[in-house]
Amino acid sequence: MHPNDISADPAAIRRLLQDSRNIAVVGLSPKPARPSNEVAHYLRAAGYTILPVNPLHDEVMGERCYPSLHDVPQPIDIVDIFRKPEEVMPVVDEAIAVGARSVWFQLGVIAPEAAAKAAAAGLEVVMDRCTKIEHARLLAR
Repeated sequence: MHPNDISADPAAIRRLLQDSRNIAVVGLSPKPARPSNEVAHYLRAAGYTILPVNPLHDEVMGERCYPSLHDVPQPIDIVDIFRKPEEVMPVVDEAIAVGARSVWFQLGVIAPEAAAKAAAAGLEVVMDRCTKIEHARLLAR
């Protein structure tokens, strides 16, 4: 495992969540019943700036929705990925290209090659974990 893969390190995950403000949610759905929407609402309520990324929508959760990470006009701390494992490599390539600090592969999104590429490029990586669950477990009081 690469040192930048912090998936099994609760202290490093806590630090990443504490030090981050801008979260690009790739695959954010406007449907309230979808996990991406529920997680994004939780994270926004926890004080994060949510940057929706979904080429199928112009707006999600009242926020401008960007077609890709390249279109997000501000620095990205966490790229929170709600995509199928076979669809994440292009997201990782974009995250590297835009200088994102980390990529977070949601529960069930297991893509070891993409994670290794992100880690080798210097991004912190969390795989097969949920930002909402980890925030609630490590930071909520």
